[in-house]
Amino acid sequence: MALDIGVVVLYLGGMLLLGWYGMRRAKTQEDYLVAGRNLGPGLYMGTMAATVLGGASTVGTVRLGYQYGISGFWLCGALGLGIIVLNRVLAKPLLKLRIYTVTQILERRFTAGAKHVSALVMMAYALMLAATSVIAMGTVMQVLFDLPFWVSVVVGGGVVAVYSTLGGMWSLTLTDIVQFIIKTVGLMFVLLPICLIRVGGWDQLVAQLPAASFSLTNIGWSTIITYFVIYFLGILIGQEIWQRVFTARDERVARVAGTAAGLYCIVYGLVGAVIGMTAKVLLPDLPDVNNAFAAIVQAGLPDGIRGLVIAAALAAMMSTASAAMLATSTVLAEDLLPALRGARPITDVRVHRLITLLAGLSALGVALVVDDVMSALTCAYNLLVGGMLVPLLGAIYWRRATTAGAMAGMLLGCAAAIAFMVKDGLAANTPVYAALAASAAGFVLISLLGRAGAPWREAPVPRADAK
Repeated sequence: MALDIGVVVLYLGGMLLLGWYGMRRAKTQEDYLVAGRNLGPGLYMGTMAATVLGGASTVGTVRLGYQYGISGFWLCGALGLGIIVLNRVLAKPLLKLRIYTVTQILERRFTAGAKHVSALVMMAYALMLAATSVIAMGTVMQVLFDLPFWVSVVVGGGVVAVYSTLGGMWSLTLTDIVQFIIKTVGLMFVLLPICLIRVGGWDQLVAQLPAASFSLTNIGWSTIITYFVIYFLGILIGQEIWQRVFTARDERVARVAGTAAGLYCIVYGLVGAVIGMTAKVLLPDLPDVNNAFAAIVQAGLPDGIRGLVIAAALAAMMSTASAAMLATSTVLAEDLLPALRGARPITDVRVHRLITLLAGLSALGVALVVDDVMSALTCAYNLLVGGMLVPLLGAIYWRRATTAGAMAGMLLGCAAAIAFMVKDGLAANTPVYAALAASAAGFVLISLLGRAGAPWREAPVPRADAK
């Protein structure tokens, strides 16, 4: 165990060092928020894939594989397909806008009020997403190192908050590349082969599990469809993902490298599901299926190798947590604080660092209160898709849309999502459908009752650091 702890401590120290190096490159607001909009294909592919595949995609997919077999990959499958569509369809127009946040799209069609309401929704989503990965980090470290949950959260989440604060997007890009490599090696080339060897190979895995475990639909069509509604559509409008798109050097980088990242996500999901299936054979009576990943790592790997795989899991979780922390601070700095101050967006990098640190500490606070990683992720995407999808699509495609309709759609969608999550539980499928229905009804009805909105403004939104 001492060797495992040493490997993890070395990894955490390396992340802090990369954060410090990223700070040296983050000289301007554009450097800090979008890495100077200058990433090539290698960096772009790595940071995009690392951002999408976080704690829920790792711990959650292994758990789903344990429960449902190979069909547990659909969570990552929906995310990967969303990444492909985003980069092949939406990246080109997004890169032309030279904006920083999703919500600035609404300001181009409606008034600043619509942007402010949507910024509140987006910030709540990003904060919950950050907390999701911090929870996953805490769960893994708690089980494997026998630490109190709050200590695990403070250590793991604290490291992420520090390196995210130091260099912003440059720190995230550098750490994401290392994390992408570590989790690829650790999960695909270490944990998966060892688990298959321990069960006696693929043939023995097939022999010891029911046939349903190898059905792509065993998880249920309703769950598969809900994953697409929540995660596929959520990827198309998530701030932490758009912020990665804004880092691409050009449209070709986004299209080619983004497609590669999406395909990687699908493969990652299949790997996670198979690991979960081997855990079902080796550890058939787990008292808590949420600990399937940590349990198979602890039971199936020797010292040192175990530390590498733990570092791989932490890498997956940290990449998403850091992206969501920066997304939270970007929305706050670009869209909300200027409205409160009656001033232009913040351009001082030192102020951005302070806001990012506060966002990170807030994510740690939420993680200490909410302890179910899948429920936290579902809550985040219910708010995002239920509150933001319809107004964003309406802003782009419906000429009759109005500011009041957009604001009504966002508020009613979020209210319905919250109400049904309280009524039916965080794991239920109903909240996102109720939220979309309420958002669409409010958006369309209020828009039709009012005057037609202003036409789409094609001129780019002036950059905040423009002279």
